[in-house]
Amino acid sequence: MLNLKTTPHQPQRFPIFLLFLLLCSFLTYPEAAKHSASPEAKALLGFQSKADVRNRLGFSQNTTSHFCDWKGVTCYQQNVVRLIIEDLHLGGVFPPNTLSLLHQIRVLSLQNNSLTGPIPDLSALVNLKSLYLDHNFFTGSFPPSILSFHRIRTVDLSYNNLTGSIPTSLASLDRLYYLRLDWNRFNGTIPPLNQSSLKTFNISGNNLTGAIPVTQALLRFGFSSFSWNPGLCGEIIHKECHPRPHFFGPVAAVAPPPKVILGQSAQVHGVELGQPSSKKHKRTAVIIGFSTGVFVLVGSLLCFVMAVRKQKDGKQSTAVNESDDAAATAQAAAAIQMEQENELEEKVKRVQGMHVAKSGNLAFCAGEAQLYTLDQLMRASAELLGRGNMGSTYKAVLDNRLIVTVKRLDSGKLAATTKEAYEQHMESVGALRHPNLVPLRAYFQAGEERLLIYDYQPNGSLFSLIHGSKSTRAKPLHWTSCLKIAEDVAQGLAYIHQAWRLVHGNLKSSNVLLGPDFEACLTDYCLAALAASSTLTDQDPDSIACKPPETRGSGSTHQATSKSDVYAFGVLLLELLTGKSPSKHPVLAPDEMVHWLRSSREDDGVDKERLGMLLEVAVACLSCSEQRPTMWQVLKMLQEIKEAVVMEDGELDPHSGMP
Repeated sequence: MLNLKTTPHQPQRFPIFLLFLLLCSFLTYPEAAKHSASPEAKALLGFQSKADVRNRLGFSQNTTSHFCDWKGVTCYQQNVVRLIIEDLHLGGVFPPNTLSLLHQIRVLSLQNNSLTGPIPDLSALVNLKSLYLDHNFFTGSFPPSILSFHRIRTVDLSYNNLTGSIPTSLASLDRLYYLRLDWNRFNGTIPPLNQSSLKTFNISGNNLTGAIPVTQALLRFGFSSFSWNPGLCGEIIHKECHPRPHFFGPVAAVAPPPKVILGQSAQVHGVELGQPSSKKHKRTAVIIGFSTGVFVLVGSLLCFVMAVRKQKDGKQSTAVNESDDAAATAQAAAAIQMEQENELEEKVKRVQGMHVAKSGNLAFCAGEAQLYTLDQLMRASAELLGRGNMGSTYKAVLDNRLIVTVKRLDSGKLAATTKEAYEQHMESVGALRHPNLVPLRAYFQAGEERLLIYDYQPNGSLFSLIHGSKSTRAKPLHWTSCLKIAEDVAQGLAYIHQAWRLVHGNLKSSNVLLGPDFEACLTDYCLAALAASSTLTDQDPDSIACKPPETRGSGSTHQATSKSDVYAFGVLLLELLTGKSPSKHPVLAPDEMVHWLRSSREDDGVDKERLGMLLEVAVACLSCSEQRPTMWQVLKMLQEIKEAVVMEDGELDPHSGMP
């Protein structure tokens, strides 16, 4: 039966919260539309449309958020002043007329994003100070638009596929602080860079030729800044530019390096590219006159020798017995003297630890110039620098005044490996090239003898800097020095881990050396793979304190991993902050670490907040293995600390650390 009962009509009520949301959308839509319609937002979206093929950025015009809140974007007064998009492997191209519309941008970093194609014209970015485009796949020639950045301080185009010559007008960028063009395909010569502001420089891994200009700026950089360019020569890399001519024919000489007066600015228009013709004629006349004089002198000497020989032949019959006796006596005396000298030399070599078997030759790493032989190395004067877990280290001064560091590995502390396995490992280690690694130049193996040859670092080790010498007591380093050194070490470790899937295995302050500009450089890296298991267990207390707990137990394999490198970095950071040796670090809770840090420094004026940020990084590195960050993440933490300080303290380039 149907229910025909009716109910009075009730009006439908519109939910109040839906009305509120609708009203908010109407109010915020014009603001969102205004943000997405701004020229700078369009520039960012245009870049994303071509560069971000994997949709990693997340930029969108259909959002209520301001473009200044997008990933990697930093604004000042509604203008983009910094765009840092790194390690996202975007995979697209760098489209023109996109980021070049960000007229107020000062820092542009697109490192490690697998971008391809040419670099677009960026000449409209008149305020740009720092440009980082390394670890991509850009092709084409050197972008001329970079030279319009009159205020530029930093250029990093390394690890691309750029061709052509390096423009000489780079020398006119008088504020240039950081220049890296390594691992491209540049050819031609090096411009005469002489900016006193230049602190970081690397052009290795190209096809550059000719003599390196001898300028005050370029003299500050070592061989590693120019390596893997077989055609380069000159005083800076100790390679002769005028090889001696062959006996049966002339050899084309390499042009001499352009001389620049030390202390003088090398402007483009100030470098003479040629000499007047009158000077050339004068030079030719001098050469002809000199050659004539040489021929006359040689003829005179020949005549004199013939006259002496005739006179000697006349007297030879009467003095043959006397000369034979004298010759025999002189020969015997010379033999005795030579034997005594050899014995003395062998004793010195034994004392110095450099007496090794000479069967075999030095193996130079790929791309390295063969500047010396094994015999020259053995004749070098050696000075013991120290003894470590793997062997002894010496400073060797060769006949050509080249100074190298020689590490003699202790055969009793090495694991049993074949000659081929040793050579393969050393080739991998020798291929590592980074500003924060001491480069391995050559190695030697004969029987049980194994030598490693590195660049000599004149400023000592980080251990000496932190702890001082026996006669002096070092003070705790300023927090900015701690940050700089920590970032340098993190850069080197991240490179080893990320690019080559290797590990250091023995990170400690004595294995961090200070380069010519007091940059921190890692040494003895990747040698732990050659060590015997007994070497890893029998170590001094400081070395043991640098090892993570998971590698100390009796049931562990003691194998070095990237995680153990991170732990050792945390110990090193504590050593930097407190000045205390690793074996003297107490086991404390994180909140107690702050009090220990302050009491260790004994400095009332210390910046406690910033030291606390560095301490947090150290604590993260010292956590259990599963919770430890990667070295790349640690590097990012340190860079974020530096950028935060930059935002607080004013105009400071966050990538260079210079005002």
